[in-house]
Amino acid sequence: MRNIEIRRVNRLEAVDSRGVVIVIDVIRAFTVAAYAFARGADRLWLVRTVDEAFALWEREPQALLAGEMRGRLIPGFDFNNSPSLLAAADVDGRLLIQRTGAGTQGAVNAVNGSHILLCSLVNTQATALHALKLADTTEGIVTLLPTESIDLTDELSEDNICADYVEALLRGHANASTTLSENIARLEEAGRFDFLKLGDPDFPIEDLAAIIDIDRFDFVMVGTHKQWKDITYVEVEKRNMQDVLVSGLSF
Repeated sequence: MRNIEIRRVNRLEAVDSRGVVIVIDVIRAFTVAAYAFARGADRLWLVRTVDEAFALWEREPQALLAGEMRGRLIPGFDFNNSPSLLAAADVDGRLLIQRTGAGTQGAVNAVNGSHILLCSLVNTQATALHALKLADTTEGIVTLLPTESIDLTDELSEDNICADYVEALLRGHANASTTLSENIARLEEAGRFDFLKLGDPDFPIEDLAAIIDIDRFDFVMVGTHKQWKDITYVEVEKRNMQDVLVSGLSF
């Protein structure tokens, strides 16, 4: 295992991220992003505000708008923040412009990272593998950026639990998967997923299975900061893991 330095910051400290930055949003932005790519989406543009989303849509009117404001579908958007909805959507070859209250904020604000990777529970192993490879170019510095909880001591934050899983994988801990399963059970017992069980169309029960489908996807989501007029956004592309796997890295 290579020598790596793992840092962790919260969403308000995103600008302090350095090296390989793994931006984490489990419920639900980057779970949505992963299912969109699995359905054939070409690219994602991540933005901070609704106005920025519409401005970029006017630039690219064939794009689809996805995201939420306080968890709800934004008027004029094509999709809310539901991974199960994206898993059934026809987005093949399309550009999606995504705005959420946590994940996209952290990604856009992480302007000082050398590499930006988007992560949720559905693509954690692939992300960690790619981060290990990229760490060779950043003097071993990896920053974990869980975006859901500002309090880094909140053990029941799903994003911090995902960050713990990433860190365990990066450090080669043999019990990484077992610990993750135990932590997800703790989240369930604490009622973290109860809001998905109320029959609300913005929070469908089907999202739960989509969110906790651990390592369903073997691709990484790689972001690059872009500038258009006064808008800073992150362009995200899907990259398959074949090149990482043939390099000999494994968990």
